Amino acid sequence: MRGIREFSDGVMPIECFKGMASLLSTILHRWPPSRYTVWNDAKLLEVLEVMRVKPDFSVKVAVMKLYTTIALCGNGAKKLLEKGESLLHIMVLCMGRSHPISVRIEGFRLAQCLAKNEEGCLKMMSLCCDPFVKAIIDGMSGWTSHSGKIANDQMSLLLEACHLALISRWAGEHHDCLWEHGIDRVLLKLLLHDFQDEPLQQLLSLEEQLSIAREGLKANFLLGLRPYVWDLLGWLAIHCREDFNPNIQGCELRIGILITCACISFVDSIRKGHQICQNDVADTLRSEAASRAVMMMIYSPCKYIATKASDMLYEILRPTSKEHLKRLMHMLKIRPSMDNVGMPNMLQTSINLVALVCYSGIPQYQSHIVENGGIHALMDLIWWCLRNDIHIGRLSLAPHLHNTLSERTCCWICKEDWEGNNILLLYGLWGLAELMHSGSSGNTVEIFGGQVDYTEAQFVSTLQGICSDNSGTSPGIKWYAAFILKYFGLYGFPCKLGRHIVKALNMNEYADVQLILTNGNSLSVHGVILSAQCPPLLPSEEMSHYEKASNGSSGGYDTKSKPEKLHKEIRLSSHVDNLALAKLLEYVYVGYLNAGEEPLKKVKILAKRCNLQSLLIMFGRRHPKWGTPFPRYDLSLALAPAGLYFSDVMLEAKANESISWTCTICSKSVPHMHCHKVVLWSRCDYLRALLQSGMRESNSQTIKVPVSWEAMIRLVNWLYTDELPRPPSGCLWINMKSEERLAVLQPYLELCRLAEFWFLEEVQDISYRVIVSCVDSARHLSIKIIKIAADFCIWKLVEVAANFLAPSYRQLCQSGELEALDEEVIDMIRTASVRLSQEG
Repeated sequence: MRGIREFSDGVMPIECFKGMASLLSTILHRWPPSRYTVWNDAKLLEVLEVMRVKPDFSVKVAVMKLYTTIALCGNGAKKLLEKGESLLHIMVLCMGRSHPISVRIEGFRLAQCLAKNEEGCLKMMSLCCDPFVKAIIDGMSGWTSHSGKIANDQMSLLLEACHLALISRWAGEHHDCLWEHGIDRVLLKLLLHDFQDEPLQQLLSLEEQLSIAREGLKANFLLGLRPYVWDLLGWLAIHCREDFNPNIQGCELRIGILITCACISFVDSIRKGHQICQNDVADTLRSEAASRAVMMMIYSPCKYIATKASDMLYEILRPTSKEHLKRLMHMLKIRPSMDNVGMPNMLQTSINLVALVCYSGIPQYQSHIVENGGIHALMDLIWWCLRNDIHIGRLSLAPHLHNTLSERTCCWICKEDWEGNNILLLYGLWGLAELMHSGSSGNTVEIFGGQVDYTEAQFVSTLQGICSDNSGTSPGIKWYAAFILKYFGLYGFPCKLGRHIVKALNMNEYADVQLILTNGNSLSVHGVILSAQCPPLLPSEEMSHYEKASNGSSGGYDTKSKPEKLHKEIRLSSHVDNLALAKLLEYVYVGYLNAGEEPLKKVKILAKRCNLQSLLIMFGRRHPKWGTPFPRYDLSLALAPAGLYFSDVMLEAKANESISWTCTICSKSVPHMHCHKVVLWSRCDYLRALLQSGMRESNSQTIKVPVSWEAMIRLVNWLYTDELPRPPSGCLWINMKSEERLAVLQPYLELCRLAEFWFLEEVQDISYRVIVSCVDSARHLSIKIIKIAADFCIWKLVEVAANFLAPSYRQLCQSGELEALDEEVIDMIRTASVRLSQEG
């Protein structure tokens, strides 16, 4: 590193730089802990900025390789992306046709690392979308074949370009660019090398399309790339614009042939059935990708693609469809034993599920599937996945998604993909949602009649639990669980936070707004809940005035001039129905509502006027668009200026002389937050008891919280969002000094203690796991953590720290480090040490 930092071009030989860069790249690739030191070295990065513009291609290769190994670290990739257009411009140039293949390959590899997650991909697309996509298209199309074979170096480049093209799994403007640059032509060339569409002046008949597709597929050209082709086709379809018109794009014939090829491959996989896994694993993997592509086309938001795929699949399936469907249903009813849950079985089950989802999307087959027990089969499979904790992600079923770079990454915190790591559960819920809303499913008595493993109530409760899970369930799985709940009259998004806030629904406790209907009836509600969940129900004039005041434009807002109890009255239009309003408020407070068909019509009108887009999606029949985030019940907007209008209490943290405190809302000079009694009352049993006690504290405008400011802001975040912010991880945590690490953990230690007294079991559990995880990766902190934990009487944490210290008990005794601890704590460490020695 020092050699590269001190490198002076023109004084030192360029070969010296290339050697040092190559050696450093090798070290970074093999030893992840070394990456932080490099990407955090500003001088070294400055040298690389100078060297990357050198005309010597071998220097460009060396620099690109070094950048790539830096970007294997998620934090390093963020640092490089901060360089903005300058770095991306050079990278895209290196990916272009004007450079040798060796340089282009390194450019593509760097781009893959920077685009490892959606955030990085969209950041790059915002800076250089069109040239980036053009480089991908050039990489996928600039090859030549001789006797059906491609030169090794061209094949390597093609693979890297195909892998980078998988950024199409995320929605964004790059999809429009891919179509504009002819991705359809590129994919067709990779699939059917000899296909020529230019001489054709008219569209082909169905028989002609089938003939061309079958003959082309029989040639088995570039079989190893077919999973990429199918995946790209699927992603392009699922993210395609609703109004996409291939006639305008001039690609109707090519898209038609691509759809036909995918449907043929899909039907072949169904016909092969269970033999497919036993005969040819590679063929099975291609079948999985083709089947999935067809599924995504059938459910594409683009009407043209969805209709074309459904019609084509129906025509190909029609001669033997019922026979294949019967066999498919039989195979889905067979569950692998837990001793035989291997990848071949999971792969075949995945293909079968995708096939059933495709069948379910074709109206002509829906009633036949239901009659043959399709709903029961899917419900049983869903129950089996949940009961046995089956977690199979797409990555496990698709080896082409892996490469040598993805196996060497570190410090990447990737937001979970929409489909998540439980692909069988997603497909099962997807198919069930389609069938239950097809009109062929019958009533709940018919569905659950004779069922012994679970009742209707258990099944509904399980779906609500899926929607409420914040610890790893993917957005796609949550969406389809929510869509199935519609069948049971539940519309919306069940969540844990809503289960707490619902306590305030129809309660006059801390209600400060009266919604008055024209018939004279009124409903008492809480302005803070409406401001966060449904602002259109509140008048905007006063809100905007207060927002300006609290932002400082009027010199702050005088809380003393604010009445203790607002009691604002809002008169509603004569068009607002009493029952519809009650149901809408149920959604606002709980996150979902329970309604039959008749009141639902009026709720829809009200939801539309209140611009509740997520709820309106649930009222429709269309599936959620792939990639749509699952709506979160989040009251954090209540802490913004508009929500602070309804603030009626302050949480005050322990005073800290090192913090200079000013507030734009009031003149209080100690660290505090303006909060809302209804939220505190709903979320915390201790605070509810305090506020209802009748003692002085229950009427006070201030509640003192015996923790630091840093701990209190984390606590308030949890109260309003049900999420506790996590500390830095990976190399950022590892390279902190001991004092910095302790400062990071201190708020969680305070919350651990506070949570025990305030009966916040979840806060205590999360804080405890955060501390244990951090200390496990920095065990030298254990001696300080055990002292703080003992002072706070967090004995469960003391015991964990004692186990961490047990191996070094003798050394700690000799060094005198244990002298600062109580004898009881020392005994715990000694006991843990003895137990460790006895266990060997």
